[in-house]
Amino acid sequence: VDVPIELDNGTVAHFEGYRVQHNVSRGPGKGGVRYHPDVTLEEVMALSAWMTIKNAAVNIPYGGAKGGIRVDPKKLSPNELEKLTRRYTSEIGVIIGPTKDIPAPDVNTNGQIMAWMMDTYSANQGATVTGVVTGKPIELGGSLGRVKATGRGVFLTTREAARNMGLALDGARVIVQGFGNVGGVAAELLAQAGAKVVAIQDHTGSVKNDKGLDVPALQAHARKTGGVKGFAEAEAIGDEDFWGLPCDILVPAALEGQVDDKRAERVKARLVVEGANGPVTKAGDKVFADRGITLVPDVIANSGGVIVSYFEWVQDFSSFFWTETEINERLVRIMKEAFTSVWDVAQQHKVTLRTAAYIVACTRILQARDLRGLYP
Repeated sequence: VDVPIELDNGTVAHFEGYRVQHNVSRGPGKGGVRYHPDVTLEEVMALSAWMTIKNAAVNIPYGGAKGGIRVDPKKLSPNELEKLTRRYTSEIGVIIGPTKDIPAPDVNTNGQIMAWMMDTYSANQGATVTGVVTGKPIELGGSLGRVKATGRGVFLTTREAARNMGLALDGARVIVQGFGNVGGVAAELLAQAGAKVVAIQDHTGSVKNDKGLDVPALQAHARKTGGVKGFAEAEAIGDEDFWGLPCDILVPAALEGQVDDKRAERVKARLVVEGANGPVTKAGDKVFADRGITLVPDVIANSGGVIVSYFEWVQDFSSFFWTETEINERLVRIMKEAFTSVWDVAQQHKVTLRTAAYIVACTRILQARDLRGLYP
């Protein structure tokens, strides 16, 4: 879609936006919307396919979709950002909806942007339709537990994988790349479960403490200073040294493409859990498989966010909202069932957990398509 807006200086600017639905055999499309200068149609297509697999792998009734606008949102004023969001929503309004395709936040988008999307769609429908997007503010039908959901999901899959491997979480040495909503929450929950988080890396640098980092204190430091760098109770280490640290569990929860074959050769962990989307490259994946290191793939490990988005959508339909405790209990149940089904397929076919996740997901999608048949 073309997204023209009038800028604050009175000139008109045109931005290119996309919404891709990859597969809707199992239910409405589901996937985020990103605002980034590097957004391309090819990228959005690939990400929508990823969402099809992720939603099927954890067995929630969605297909895969994704959206984006090629724009640097930092160069827009709040007023211009609102205009961009509303015009884009209006342009894609014919193909989205709570039973068609449900956008959500992604790179550089947030609850406020979802609120504008919901309001624009609702205005065009002539009624408030809260379920058209997820990731909304609580006041507009958002769900409790959403902010920490992805990090909590990473923790849950780490716990299940460790248990199946006979690796005790209590006392296990953990290193985490990324210290935001995903890595920070996962580190906090792992520390609470008795694991020793010995090193953290973020965009400001890498820190370690062999006796275990005080995660809440490090979080407070990061909130105050913008990152982990300069934390008094830890030793600064080189960013490349981080990958070779002795540990039991590695959680890459920052950016994609972080662990290539060279870094994978240096990793000393028994278990790798992908908190980010695609943090391990294809070559890195092969090295881990050859070395017998268990890897929990992103489509299972970081699916906590889309699962709680599903809970938000369900709550919006019924206009009845659950407590955070109820949400976390349901999240545990769905993630445990999803992980177990993938683990069992991996054991049965003697394949990696990533291959097993794709077998489980593709089987479910193809079965749905087959059962639906052709019309007319």
